[in-house]
Order: sequence, then structure tokens, then C-alpha cells
Amino acid sequence: MNGQADVEHGVFRPWPRPVTVGFWLLFVALNAVFNGVDAQLSHPELPAWMPWSWECSSGLLILALLPAVVAFERRWPIRLDDWQRRVPLHLAASVVFSLVHVGGMVGLRKLAYAVGGWHYDFGAWWINFGYEYLKDVRSYFLIVAMLAFYRLWRLRRQGEAKLLAEPDDGLPVEPVERPERFLVRKLGKEFLLAAREIEWLQAAGNYVNLRVRGRDYPLRSTMAAIEVRLDPARFLRVHRGYFVNLDYLAEIEPLDTGDARLHLRDGTTIPCSRRYRVTLRERYGQPAAAE
Repeated sequence: MNGQADVEHGVFRPWPRPVTVGFWLLFVALNAVFNGVDAQLSHPELPAWMPWSWECSSGLLILALLPAVVAFERRWPIRLDDWQRRVPLHLAASVVFSLVHVGGMVGLRKLAYAVGGWHYDFGAWWINFGYEYLKDVRSYFLIVAMLAFYRLWRLRRQGEAKLLAEPDDGLPVEPVERPERFLVRKLGKEFLLAAREIEWLQAAGNYVNLRVRGRDYPLRSTMAAIEVRLDPARFLRVHRGYFVNLDYLAEIEPLDTGDARLHLRDGTTIPCSRRYRVTLRERYGQPAAAE
């Protein structure tokens, strides 16, 4: 995929949005159907629509809360190296998740009962909320676990990069401070990637994506940390979120805003902000004042 949309992605390439939305709709719908059948069998004395109103109201609130859970998990993912700090954050988020879920669910049920000429009574709030929270915390962490496993699966297929570490014994075979190669893992195999083959780098949360021959390899680092390890004769920062390998730069397209659009040899375009455009022009021997 060419164009700006090609570089606007995160740590890994997600499924197309219709597939993602369809999956979550199916997941919530199946859960509501199974729970609705169970509730109806458990309360045969009630009108059939009542148990279904319970489960449908719950499912609708889960769907409404899903984007917030996905965004929160993406911002603070639970990882093996820092799960002690992240789990308490998610426990706190699960309480908010449950409060909103229960409050919205009760409101929808009251509305459904009122339409049917009935009155819905949730009962003692704190007692019933404790019961609902025990269910909601399981649902919340099930969603988080599914997101985490999906990310691991995608990263395993896509591949990920690591900086070469200094050996325990002896001297490193090449400079660790400015590596000539990166260790890349994909589908359980490891191989070395030459730094000069990296076309551009993009910040993506706690990762930096290394773009090589049309594929992204996420490296767990920050832009500031990776900047000191890049060869300044080859790599240049062109945006707060991008570095470009000048060997792969084909054209600089000025924009009316003072920014620029960089066209690479493979047809990809990445942004260049006004702040870094001056440095880029100077590297190519053009006066910075010539706008």
C-alpha cells in the first residue's frame, strides 16, 4: 500500500476494521445468546422478553465500552517485564468498566420494562454491584487477554527486532552503541538485519517500527534512545515520529504549510515537518531560506 495511509499504523498491522468489528459483534452476540438461553431456562415463570432484555442490555454496554478498553490496553499493555505496575492499573480500570456497564445496563432495563408496562428493580445497589463486578472483572480481563494474545500472534508472524546485546564474556564483534545490524525474530527464527537496509523508522508507542523491504519490524525502544544508535551520515530525523534513510529518499515535495512530503523509492510517502525540513535541505546543499 502506498501513500500516507501506508505509514499510519501501530506496533503491528491489525486486521481490516470490518473484520475486527465483525469479530467483536459476533463475540458479544454469542455470549448474549448463550446467557439469554440460560436465563430463560432458569426463570420459566417470567415473560420471555425479560431475560433477553437483561442480556441484550449487557451486550450493548459491552460493545459501547470496547473501544475504551482497546485504547486503554493499547496504551498500557500488560507485559511480562512490567506486569506488576500494569495489573493494578487494569484492576482500577475494571472498576470503572463495571460501574459504567452496570449503570448503563440498569438504565436500559428500566427503559425496556417501562415499555412493557413493568417496573425494573435492581435491588440493593452495593450487594448486587459486587455480584456484577465479579462477572465484569472476568469479562474485562478476558478482553484484555484476547487483545494481548492477538498482538503476540501478529508479532510472531510479522517479526520483531532487538538490539544486539553486549556479550557476557569478551568484546562485542561490532559496536553496541551504534550497531551495524539488528537481531530480527520471525516465526521462531532469528537472523541479522543490516542497519543500512532500514528504509525508515516510525515511533509507535513504546516501540519503533523498522521498515525493511515493505515489512515492519517493531523494536522495543523510544525514538530518543534509538536516535543515538543511528548513523547520522545515513539517517535523518524528518518528523517527531519519523527517521528516514537518505539512501532511499527519492523526492522532497514542498507543501504550502511549510512542511514537506517525502517520496521514497518504493513509492511510500512520509511526512516531514517544517522544523526538520530546514535540516534536510541543508543536507542536500540547498539554502534554508529558499522557501
